[in-house]
Amino acid sequence: MWPFDGWRRKRILDESLIGDALWRRTLADHPILGRLRPGERARLRELTTLFLHEKLFEPVRGLTLDDSMRAMIAVQACLPILNLGLDWYDDWRTVVVYPAQFVRPRAQFDGTGVMHEWQEMLGGEAWERGPVILSWADVEASGVGEGYNVVLHEMAHKLDMRNGDADGFPPLHRGMQTRAWTDAFAPAYEDLNRRAETGHDTPVDPYAAESPAEFFAVVSEYFFERPGVLMEAYPAVYRQLAEFYRQQPLG
Repeated sequence: MWPFDGWRRKRILDESLIGDALWRRTLADHPILGRLRPGERARLRELTTLFLHEKLFEPVRGLTLDDSMRAMIAVQACLPILNLGLDWYDDWRTVVVYPAQFVRPRAQFDGTGVMHEWQEMLGGEAWERGPVILSWADVEASGVGEGYNVVLHEMAHKLDMRNGDADGFPPLHRGMQTRAWTDAFAPAYEDLNRRAETGHDTPVDPYAAESPAEFFAVVSEYFFERPGVLMEAYPAVYRQLAEFYRQQPLG
């Protein structure tokens, strides 16, 4: 971060820190934030304030975003970077918000070279060096500790994309080992796929079996929303995420 950026951010925090009433309401609306210590809540408040100032919110399809709605998105977006810093989001700027799930056309060649086209309903989407796109209805359903969180999911994709295409392998911190990450994630992903393919219950949302990128995003949701479930199912994955996010949701 350039010195000017540091000065600008300090001025924003001095003059425009998110107000007490809005902050209390935002915390109350998100039970997953209840585990944070006072110092962590203060840091999250600052990050949320800066996110609101530095990101451009674009409501579409007639949606109107008020301060409370923006704060709901921002606070969940900042939870993963609580101990990483806002510069981890410096390669994108815009948050597009639909009222509800939105349609995306898809196309893919099969093994014989035939093109298949279909439409997919999405609650969120993240583009490399582009916007984050969210469904407001899905945002409202996030943050209550049930394992689903569209904001955390898309932010995990954004972190994953900092070193290229989303592949479930974000840029690791100094001291983290590539081998340890692979040894934790690969068998867990294989186990989830095996359970899904054989019709057995899966410990996390079976959407995680779509790809390593989706696995990373889904287990990141569980890391913050239902850490005990993730720890019981895939303890090595939980420990790697604790190192990556530099947080311990289980205390």
